[in-house]
Amino acid sequence: MPAFRPLLQASMLMLASASLHAQSQEFLPRLPADILDVRSPVDRVVGAPGSMRITDRSCRSVPLSNARQRIVDTAVQEWAYFGFSVDEQQRLNPAAQRSSQQFPQSAPQAMGRGTFGRLSTDENARLASSIAGYWAATPDSDWIVQGQNVNWNSEGAGARWRNAWSAAFISWVMCESGLGDPDQFRRAIAHHSYIDQAIRATDGNDAESVYSAFDPGQAAVEPGDLLCRGSRPVYRNLADRRSQIGEGARTHCDIVVKVDTDAQKIMVIGGNVRGTVRMKVLHAVQDDGGELRPLSDNGRVLFAHLKLEAPAIALNALDNTPTLRALPGS
Repeated sequence: MPAFRPLLQASMLMLASASLHAQSQEFLPRLPADILDVRSPVDRVVGAPGSMRITDRSCRSVPLSNARQRIVDTAVQEWAYFGFSVDEQQRLNPAAQRSSQQFPQSAPQAMGRGTFGRLSTDENARLASSIAGYWAATPDSDWIVQGQNVNWNSEGAGARWRNAWSAAFISWVMCESGLGDPDQFRRAIAHHSYIDQAIRATDGNDAESVYSAFDPGQAAVEPGDLLCRGSRPVYRNLADRRSQIGEGARTHCDIVVKVDTDAQKIMVIGGNVRGTVRMKVLHAVQDDGGELRPLSDNGRVLFAHLKLEAPAIALNALDNTPTLRALPGS
């Protein structure tokens, strides 16, 4: 059995169940509060595209002991709501293997969003208030929503967001997961703010931060951790970023949701990956005596592993999420 197959078995089961539950629907509604008590991001904004505004920036207060699973639960629910995009922005076809409990050999051909995988204008319109709600979890982001209103009024409600929202997605997940105190996690419109906070924590200059920074392979990767890359500039390791700490940079981080040490794969979820909330399956290696180390993100160097200083949870945390458990036949 190919190593890729068992790793994504849970996702295949989720999508097969989803097809039975939702017929032709390609996304899952968010769960009710009695199953997963996560407030929808749309509740943070009011108004239609073109006149939308932020009304609520509050964050949850949750014990750190519960943070890891809650981070995973929250990210996975958004992944489902956005439509289960996987890997090269291809989406698993729920109808392809309704009864299968194995990830099929033909899965790449059965994945259906297309080569580029951009969301349609209808999908952009459906998700507009959700992404605006992510922005509500970042400080001083009103100007971004206001600028997008101009874009919507010019191009219609299906227009793509002008500003990259991947850091806003991470910030919202942390806010809903109980890490709303900026001394714990510096929510921001750019990833480098909280990357730098984690580096300072590692260097002994930020005692309150709940994340510490490591070079990939230095520490065990666990669900709830973050894996980060740089694009402008391209960072090879933490030392490269440490030399520019505090300066602006184009970076991106994803949330670890599952670690498969046998298959040497790490599953992560991030926002604004080709315009959606997407799951990636990262190849990894285990050096002699070392920890599992992710090799790259689609050929781009992963320079930072941000480790959450919280109790460990099961490495297959994805499989234990309410989103997966609530589906018929799960």
